[in-house]
Order: sequence, then structure tokens, then C-alpha cells
Amino acid sequence: MPKVVIDKDRCKGCLLCVSFCPQGSLSGGEKLNRSGARPARFKKGASCVGCAMCALICPECCIEVYK
Repeated sequence: MPKVVIDKDRCKGCLLCVSFCPQGSLSGGEKLNRSGARPARFKKGASCVGCAMCALICPECCIEVYK
């Protein structure tokens, strides 16, 4: 199963990745990061197909997908 890694300190909380994930595997986080934004997070128990749409759409390049 692919692994999604999000650099929570670089994420500005725009949540574009959430809207572009075809599996609905991402959501907004509950805790604030150093910048005061709620960074995206990978949902527990969610599945990832490794399409990397989240990483491609991220304007801050803070998402990496490992297959």
C-alpha cells in the first residue's frame, strides 16, 4: 500500500489535496501547526491507490507519496 507523508509544518492548510483525492483519504487536521494553520492529514484506516494527485496539486510541495 502506498504511503503518504505530509510535512505538517510547511502545510498552509489550503486543503486542495483533500478536494483532489479520488479516494477521500485526506482531511483537515485538528491541531494547528507553527504557522497557525490546520494542516492536511491522512485519515486513519483510509486507503491510498498511489495516484499522487495530492502531491501534484499541493502548492507548497509538502506531500510525498511512496509506493
